[in-house]
Amino acid sequence: MSAMLAERPVTAPTMPGPCPVIETQRLVLRPHRMQDADAIANSLGDFAVARMLTRVPVPYDREDGRDWLNMVTAGLKPDWHFAITLDGVHVGVVSLEVRHGLWHLGYWLNRFYWGKGIMSEAVEAALERFFRRMPGVEIASGAFADNPASLRVLEGRGFRIIGVRDVYSKARGQMVPLVETRLSLTDFSGRRREA
Repeated sequence: MSAMLAERPVTAPTMPGPCPVIETQRLVLRPHRMQDADAIANSLGDFAVARMLTRVPVPYDREDGRDWLNMVTAGLKPDWHFAITLDGVHVGVVSLEVRHGLWHLGYWLNRFYWGKGIMSEAVEAALERFFRRMPGVEIASGAFADNPASLRVLEGRGFRIIGVRDVYSKARGQMVPLVETRLSLTDFSGRRREA
């Protein structure tokens, strides 16, 4: 009996487990709380932020934030939805979620924190932890073609461009070109790290 146990193949996990807390040099990435609704509504109520996302309606208010938080804090899905906090203030989101059988990376940042390297730091930390738990998966992501800053975040982490397609942006109310990307652990580990 014990010989049979020793011969069992080791299988990779199929789910990453609960969303962890991650600390970086400047940030704390943590699971969301219902108290984050006002900060989320404040950030996504800014059209400059919402226009770069596919699924965010305009206007976006506190109730929209509460509805989203009810979904992501229920624990019914394997997804990781991190609140990006800087000095205790909720400044954005980075998420890894299963959609149509494929893991997807999504993120947004309050406009007043753009250009400070915060999203690169948050995405790097989230991907590093995720790949420790799920080394065999490929992660999809993308950015609108008119969002070069977001494309730099993806390229800096090793994402490969696989194509461009038009998708509907709720905030813009129209079809927008989306640059589609993919990332494997090999891509992430093999890329040149930014200083």
